[in-house]
Amino acid sequence: MGTRFIGATGIRKNISALGLFLLLIGTVWDTNAQDRTLQSAGDVLLVSLPVASLTGTLLIGDREGSWQFVKGFVVNQAVTLGMKYAINKPRPYDNGFRAFPSGHTSTTFQSAAFLQKRYGWKFGVPGYVLAAFTGYTRIKAHKHDGWDVLAGALVGIGSSYLFTSPYIEYPMELTFSSDGQGLLVGFNYTF
Repeated sequence: MGTRFIGATGIRKNISALGLFLLLIGTVWDTNAQDRTLQSAGDVLLVSLPVASLTGTLLIGDREGSWQFVKGFVVNQAVTLGMKYAINKPRPYDNGFRAFPSGHTSTTFQSAAFLQKRYGWKFGVPGYVLAAFTGYTRIKAHKHDGWDVLAGALVGIGSSYLFTSPYIEYPMELTFSSDGQGLLVGFNYTF
């Protein structure tokens, strides 16, 4: 039976995961504590979910994940805005135009899908719950109908799935250290 060592990467990953989870939950609690409207909650999540997703990749040093997130985000925004201008569907209750698809929903679902595909369902489930809540806020604020929100979710998930691959943390680590008189080579393997 081997001894299990938790390397610095494993610790950073766990701390980052906890921080990301607290940031996402804190956003909802902060919104409720401030007694903001549902529309404001959707606006907060529009910004905080993608920021938390990207920040999480940076905190754990997942540069490949950062790049995958950015590519999915850019494609999502381009497709969403392109569809909004091409279709120019009126919003419910004469609240303007360019309703289809919901940009808030596509952005939050792109972030949630990235978290789920890259880091698994333990991050995906909270992301999807917050993304679905964002879609709900858009309907309740009379900015979108169900079709707008559904289309936004599909565009967001699809754009993220195009570029995102599962995160693989390599269990091996090779280290070097020198005290000026010699060289120490270390090899760590996480089981």
